Amino acid sequence: MQVTRPVEPSLRQILDFCAREPVERVFLEDIARRGLGRFHALEDDGALTALCHVGANVVPSGRDTGRFADAVVNGQARMIIGEQSAVDELWSPVRRRMPRPRDDRPGQPVYEISSAPEPGETGLREATLDDYELLVPACAAAHHEEIGIDPLKRDPQGFRWRTRAQIEEGRSWIWLEDDVIRFKAEASAWTPSAVQLQQVWVDPAARGQRYAQRAMRDLCRLLLEQVPIVCLFVRPENARAMRVYEAVGMQRTITYRSLIF
Repeated sequence: MQVTRPVEPSLRQILDFCAREPVERVFLEDIARRGLGRFHALEDDGALTALCHVGANVVPSGRDTGRFADAVVNGQARMIIGEQSAVDELWSPVRRRMPRPRDDRPGQPVYEISSAPEPGETGLREATLDDYELLVPACAAAHHEEIGIDPLKRDPQGFRWRTRAQIEEGRSWIWLEDDVIRFKAEASAWTPSAVQLQQVWVDPAARGQRYAQRAMRDLCRLLLEQVPIVCLFVRPENARAMRVYEAVGMQRTITYRSLIF
């Protein structure tokens, strides 16, 4: 019979745990490497069987994640997100102890690619601080479309700071022509094993012209020179986005669930 116990995990334990599922656990590994995470874990014979980051984003992974319920309830979560079975298991004991989520999104497909697609022949490049004032409203619009909250109303100073930090850290890319953003995206997590993309967005005035597909090809090619896998997840009802990712050559793998408060 396997017996697990709660522990405060070491960085080595976290990295070993994440290495077993580098795409599913890319966010957990990224924040652990950057020293930003607040983690709870379950251990069996020195190895982690479950891990949970508790902060504005609660991210569980592994088996028996319902045992993190007390830590999650005592936090200030804006979102619970992760591999669907881990989120399901965590949500079951906390659902009556937390506010009702504003949105529940099961069945979010995760897409990944490990082979470089054909070139898109775009003007995609890494964003610079010269793009900052243009990117802030674009990132806010992408966030609003995805989450349903205007971050410039909820936390304008924090959102502007995060947008600037993404640019300074080399985690933001843009294709800009005639002051129109034909494509932009950011990395929400980056490890030696994978980059996870977020907020893929095209200016509404430029949509429907295959700019997203072409730019995703070039972005995947760029990133696959540095990491083995590029991945992202998407709402299951966003058929247009899924067609773009599949046309690029991305493969659907696991499933996420998001609870947004």
